[in-house]
Amino acid sequence: MSDLNTVTAAEAPGGQPNVPHGRVKRDKPRSLAGDAWNDLRKRKMFWVAIVMVAAILVMAIFPTLFTSADPSQCALSNQFKGPAGNALFGYDFQGCDIYAKVVNGAWNSIKVGVLSTLLSGVIGLLFGLAAGYFGGWVDAILSRFVDIMLGVPFLLAGIVLSRRLGGDPKSDGVLAVTLTLGLLSWTSGARVMRSAVISAKQQDYVAAARMLGATPGRLMLRHILPNSIASYIVLLTLLLGINISSEATLSFLGVGLKNGAISWGIMISEGTQFARSEPWPLVWPALFLGVTVLAFIMLGDAVRDAFDPKLR
Repeated sequence: MSDLNTVTAAEAPGGQPNVPHGRVKRDKPRSLAGDAWNDLRKRKMFWVAIVMVAAILVMAIFPTLFTSADPSQCALSNQFKGPAGNALFGYDFQGCDIYAKVVNGAWNSIKVGVLSTLLSGVIGLLFGLAAGYFGGWVDAILSRFVDIMLGVPFLLAGIVLSRRLGGDPKSDGVLAVTLTLGLLSWTSGARVMRSAVISAKQQDYVAAARMLGATPGRLMLRHILPNSIASYIVLLTLLLGINISSEATLSFLGVGLKNGAISWGIMISEGTQFARSEPWPLVWPALFLGVTVLAFIMLGDAVRDAFDPKLR
């Protein structure tokens, strides 16, 4: 009979072969982010969205890689001409290169979308974190303010606020539209953050940290925030696509970008005047806008599904 003290893992039932006793390899537990990334890598929609977003960002940041034409150089002699040379999409009613304007218009649309999303993200984070952690009268006041903001018609408030902030006749309207969207689109994020914080602060690790003397600031920043930020990041990803389309809407209505600024919304507004006879100046910027918004929404959906354990 062999000595039980000399039995190795390879001899034990279910043991791992060629692994010495006491050194059985165990899988290291993954975090929520690790599980999400492991799930994302298997999703085709995630990689398709990543490729689309990357291509759009490269086009916005480095437009000269796609065209060397100056979008401001227009000639009425080229009015509504078809594709020719570097003008892959033809010319608009002013004789401007539609392809060059579409490529260069991506920068303002993406910039406004990103900056307004960051602004609304900071505001929503502060409101949601404070309301969820402190509760009581703080939560009551902040939640009622959020409810009031949600009751304001977004488009009407956007028109009024954008006109008010963009009163400078020399401004291109980028700052005004960014502030408008950032100040109006944070409410849903605040409610999502509040719910996540309320759930996280009831966990045992928060109670243990509080018993060890952790201050409220440390509890919020080191323990609660890292464990409740996932759903908030997913929402911001979706909000980015919405803000890009909102900028186009305001520019289409004439209260967005101006004074020579190029954006897809302005191009769509100009193209609608001749949509029946010459649809292409309208179709191309609308197509690029739709693809961009779709890419960010697809990315947000993929990230949301990966962070939701119920959908795995």
